[in-house]
Amino acid sequence: MKCRSVACLWSRAPPSHRVTATASLTNPPTLYTGGSDGSIIWWSISSSSESNSVTRLSSSEIKPIAMLCGHTAPIVDLSVCDPTTVSGNGVTSDCSDNGNADPFVNCCALISACTDGVLCVWSRSSGHCRRRRKLPPWVGSPSILCTLPSEPRYVCVGCSYIDTQSVDTVDGAETLADTDFQNRKPSRCTVVVVDTYTLTIVHTVFHGNLSIGYLNFMGVVQLEEQESLLMADSFGRLQLVPVSENLEKGEDVSESSKGSVVCRNWLNEGEIAVSVITRGNLVAFFLKNKCVFWLLNREEAIGEISFVDNSLCSENQSSNFHFKEAMILYSSTSTIEGDRDDRISETFVLWDDSGSAVLFVMSYIDGDFTYKNLGEIVTAPDKQSVKSTFCFVQLRQYLLRVESTCCDVEQPSQWRPHITVWSLCLGGIGSEKELQRKLLGEGSYFADWISSSCLDPTSSISAETLGSQCSTENGLKSFVSDSRQCVSSSMVISENMYVPYAVVYGFFSGEIEIAKFDFLHGLDSPGSSPRSDTDSLVSRQRLLGHTGSVLCLAAHRMFGDANGCSSSHVLISGSMDCTIRIWDLESGNVVMIMHHHVAPVRQIILAPARTERPWSNCFLSVGDDSCVALTSLETLRVERMFPGHPNYPTKVVWDGTRGYIACLFRSLSRKSDPIDVLYIWDVKTGARERALHGAASHSMFDHFCAGISEKSHSGTVLNGNTSVSSLLFPVDEERKPFYLKNYERAASLSTSKPSASQEKTREESSIASSFLQSIGYPPIKCTCPFPGISTLIFDLSSLAVYCQTHEDSDMHKMLEEKSDKPIAQQKTSNDKSPVPKTLDNPAEVVHMDKAIGEYLIRFSLSFLHLWGIDSELDQMLVAHLKLKRPESFIVTSGLQGDKGSLTLAFPGLNATLELWKSSSEFSALRSVMMVSLAQCMISLSHSTATYSSNLAAFYTRNLAEKYPDLKPPLLQLLVTFWQDKSEQVRMAARSLFHHTASLAIPLPLCSDHASEHAELVRSLSGISLNEPKVLSTGEEHPTNSVDSEHIHQAQRLSQAEESELLSWLESFEMQDWISCVGGTSQDAMAAHIIVAAALSIWYPSLVKPGLAMLVVHKLLNLVMAMSEKYSSTAAELLSEGMETTWKTWIGPDIPRIVADIFFQIECVSSSVGAHQVVPSSIKETLVEILLPSLAMADVLGFLSIIESQIWSTASDSPVHVVSLRTLIRIIRAAPRNLVLHLEKAVNFVLQTMDPSNTVMRKTCLQTSMATLREVVRVFPMVILNDSLTRLAIGDAITEINNACIRIYDMQSMTKIKVLDASGPPGLPNFLRGASESAVTTAISALSFSPDGEGLVAFSENGLMIRWWSLGSVWWEKLSRSLTPVQCTKLIFIHPWDGFSSNSSRTSVISSITSDEQELPLQETAKNISHVERLKQLVQHLDLAYRLEWASERKVVLTRHSVELGTCLL
Repeated sequence: MKCRSVACLWSRAPPSHRVTATASLTNPPTLYTGGSDGSIIWWSISSSSESNSVTRLSSSEIKPIAMLCGHTAPIVDLSVCDPTTVSGNGVTSDCSDNGNADPFVNCCALISACTDGVLCVWSRSSGHCRRRRKLPPWVGSPSILCTLPSEPRYVCVGCSYIDTQSVDTVDGAETLADTDFQNRKPSRCTVVVVDTYTLTIVHTVFHGNLSIGYLNFMGVVQLEEQESLLMADSFGRLQLVPVSENLEKGEDVSESSKGSVVCRNWLNEGEIAVSVITRGNLVAFFLKNKCVFWLLNREEAIGEISFVDNSLCSENQSSNFHFKEAMILYSSTSTIEGDRDDRISETFVLWDDSGSAVLFVMSYIDGDFTYKNLGEIVTAPDKQSVKSTFCFVQLRQYLLRVESTCCDVEQPSQWRPHITVWSLCLGGIGSEKELQRKLLGEGSYFADWISSSCLDPTSSISAETLGSQCSTENGLKSFVSDSRQCVSSSMVISENMYVPYAVVYGFFSGEIEIAKFDFLHGLDSPGSSPRSDTDSLVSRQRLLGHTGSVLCLAAHRMFGDANGCSSSHVLISGSMDCTIRIWDLESGNVVMIMHHHVAPVRQIILAPARTERPWSNCFLSVGDDSCVALTSLETLRVERMFPGHPNYPTKVVWDGTRGYIACLFRSLSRKSDPIDVLYIWDVKTGARERALHGAASHSMFDHFCAGISEKSHSGTVLNGNTSVSSLLFPVDEERKPFYLKNYERAASLSTSKPSASQEKTREESSIASSFLQSIGYPPIKCTCPFPGISTLIFDLSSLAVYCQTHEDSDMHKMLEEKSDKPIAQQKTSNDKSPVPKTLDNPAEVVHMDKAIGEYLIRFSLSFLHLWGIDSELDQMLVAHLKLKRPESFIVTSGLQGDKGSLTLAFPGLNATLELWKSSSEFSALRSVMMVSLAQCMISLSHSTATYSSNLAAFYTRNLAEKYPDLKPPLLQLLVTFWQDKSEQVRMAARSLFHHTASLAIPLPLCSDHASEHAELVRSLSGISLNEPKVLSTGEEHPTNSVDSEHIHQAQRLSQAEESELLSWLESFEMQDWISCVGGTSQDAMAAHIIVAAALSIWYPSLVKPGLAMLVVHKLLNLVMAMSEKYSSTAAELLSEGMETTWKTWIGPDIPRIVADIFFQIECVSSSVGAHQVVPSSIKETLVEILLPSLAMADVLGFLSIIESQIWSTASDSPVHVVSLRTLIRIIRAAPRNLVLHLEKAVNFVLQTMDPSNTVMRKTCLQTSMATLREVVRVFPMVILNDSLTRLAIGDAITEINNACIRIYDMQSMTKIKVLDASGPPGLPNFLRGASESAVTTAISALSFSPDGEGLVAFSENGLMIRWWSLGSVWWEKLSRSLTPVQCTKLIFIHPWDGFSSNSSRTSVISSITSDEQELPLQETAKNISHVERLKQLVQHLDLAYRLEWASERKVVLTRHSVELGTCLL
């Protein structure tokens, strides 16, 4: 799983934002505005007070929270939707609310569409883009979005083929209407239904030529209990197309004309509709001078309202009111009742060009049509604005007025939004109600730049001037509209493996500013570092020369000997003044000014990696003159010109490996149906190789881009440091690992013979490239989605690579391999002395790598930390951790979405905290990132451990304590990092899980019988649950079968609860959070299972009691699925909770599970040399963690399975070795579990060493002997003689008259003797109350005599030592007899100091001398069941006794190396 955190660097002036589309979400109140540049602003609307029944805001605060970056073309429409069938807490979403007229009141996401066909779905809860996808070329360009009221998951997308550039003009709607009126030609249109969950087309509603004019309006109507799509043009002509009833099956309507109904022209000839609104069967046509209402089912007009009289508008406004747009409002007064629609009441709002609005209600009751003016919103025009656009959007009982203003004639692209909130609540008595025209609040994002822009110490403008300008909002507007402050292009320069070192801004004034980072000051970087010759004290540098806006930028490092250019690092800029300037980045001087374009230069494309010389030092420039030029930085001349494009190429890509350039542009030769054209040029010859039109051009262009991405090390089409938007081309991250671009280029150069220093640099470069091959993604990736907005994306997995120790790091290993294999393998062709290829001092490179890692992590922490919350922590980080607060930049947080999309918080601490408060996904990702980096600092620098721990504690608990309303990290997201490769990430994720588990338990898992503490914790977190005060029994273990049965009954769930839990565990729909980490629906299901299992083990009192029963089998299936992401974690959870949680539910299935694990291991062994079926990490987890826990839970079942594996698997199968190793782990971890089955375990070990099976003996001999030695070391009743020829096993616990000792021959692996340990006959029964079937301890310790011809045994029960003196002849004569042999001598041991007799351990002497008070204790022991008796004996069994030989006839009894007694034999 990927964990990436985004830091956004904003320019001093806010970006331009002209609103082209709006949408609102009700819960929580949220406004979205889409701009002409493709940006979407997320506005939060908060209230200061509320009333009782109906929410009435006394004042509203409107603030921009974040900018949603997913489009590069103008936003044509926004709409709300509900892409998930299961919400984040596991409760099925219900998008219909009978109590509210708005069918989309419960929608939780936003869908956006732009003119280039890209669709994005934005989640309100997490704030990120959960899905980004481009529509196929045959669909056309989207123009209208319409969510289906019955199924908000599906959205109708209306697409057309008209030139979409008119959308970017202020009067675009009138232009299209006038064009449509002049030439009434059939227009092509496509309407598709898109599933917002996957953004795939599930149904084609219409595709072909419309029977009406150009599609201007679209809505969903209900006719004859069927949803139909109503399409309208500007002349009042309607076309109805039924929507498929079963959208999930994707029924396609290829012949749409059969199901469509074309209505007659409902307007008079020459009349043009400005807006068409539908609701139910009602259709309202709004013209410039009137409004006409029709009923679809009757096809008759029911009323008309004129705007020219004084009936609707007031006297002051009627003469100035020029109708612009209209919308219908959802309110409690909206009704459409009756089968014949005899009762209709709807509320409308109309507004004009000046932003004034009129609200009125129309009623149609029993054929009587009436209307009434509810109120007006009159605003004074902004005297400073040159152009203004307005739109209105409804949010609950409030009307939001969105204004976009442009205050500069010379800079028409600089637009600023302004939002005002007006009340829609009706007041009055009886039926006479009027609108409360009250301004509740207003907001814009000018104020967010005041503190950051006016307090910049490095700005070229004096602080006094800025202070005076920023004192008022009008002064700030003039400041941010200044051409010296408004950014027209920007980029981040980042090279090598180091952090980015500069941000470059191009302004509308023609100036270029280079803001350099000073974080690498003091780092001794190699010569290839761009910071080697720069002054670290210089923070900002301005380049003057352009007379027009700087439209594009690029930075390039030269390789090889450049004949014409003396600079090694150059900056290339293209401007509105039609020139291209080449600058020396180190000195700031102009190298060359080029005038080969006759129009503004808008794009600069650098040569991609692996491009051979001389093309590697060239760049492409694209201008508005529709010409593409190839310029060499070596010769400083234009080498190739690619003219002949009929229009400006919007997308140009360069395939350096194959030597081709692809230019995609839109041909306007056919005005009614413009098509896209692709030209492919040969770089070497300059000739055009191919031209493709229509959908084929997009298919070929996508194939072209895919080929470039395969050869790119960053997975993107863009190469080098350019200002081209990162959103312009799709991001393919599932690629080969990232390499250093400059290192790769240096290695590919095949020019003159390199010098010795160049050879050393190239060798270091190749090693560094190999090292970064393990990273897979650049540690810090730099992108610029829009001008003036730079983003730094920090990848946790790549940063954590540097935290490996010096001995274990991949770099160290590679350097050792290089040093260990010198010279022998690399000889020259003329048999001269070999050329050395190893580094002179590899340790220096390793030390350099560690230093780079520290600087990378310090740089990351400096930009990701929340500065300004804890001043004491900030001072400590600067003083001791050597972090540098980025005061010269306006830094905010962000979140990465799908396909390179971004959610960037606006400047100011409140906007960043709003992300923490609204998004548990953002909270989890940022917390994991910060805590992991703090752990990495501890690994790299032990001297900073205290301060790094304080930083980790701040994001673990202190931040939540200071802001209690922050969302706790999402548990499902945290568990996705429990199996991360980095130990620091795993530790951070688990620590955060335990700190937030009580606050973030998913609602379906919450227990109804939680403790008072859990109830208090949940109330603090905002979760209201009715939890009765009952004592938790989660920590009580069953003592017998009866108690266990009662617990089972207590843990039974109701059918509804069980169904709810299963639906949450088995939810196959992708959850909202999973797209944040780039996962799949299977990952979501696995994470749910992991969370439920972890809570069942660690927090049983906070979850439903029956959760463990439902999740245990799913956890087992997850282990057997052999997932690299979750199987190891699942196995660890099974192992950890086996005794306390899982054994109750899977006890009888343990042997089958063990057999399945052995089957998986067999599959791995059979795939050696082929494709690895099971990863080695999973195999180790199964063998080392899960299998021992299962074996300890059911030792007898495990022994039965491993015995059967001897005959059912191959002799050389690794299953046998795994079984032996598992036995060793059982012996070390839980030896008492094996006491009752010692003979069975030892027999299995002896079978693996059977001399008759040479293959198995050869495979297992070493492991088998290690297992036997471990058995002898732990169990004193098992002993080997000194010559390893005899093995003795005594019964530790058995019936009192059946105790025996078995002797095995280690050469033949067979049993040769049985010694009777219950005799000799006639032994008085001194153990009072013992019967022949009584179970007791038998043999406590064994020992062979030094000569191997005798055996001594000690029994704790009775304190007796038995001695068998047997010569070698006796062993040979009775080798085939298994008749029990009585002992030669019996010796009683006197009780030692501290010896205490009890029911399971007594001595003969204490039994004789004991008084009658011990009788009740023994009588109680008789009433205990056999099973409980065995448990007591196993629990009290002492494995510390040892018999040691002091001489040939003297034995010493010890316990814990303390001598207890001696006896002479």
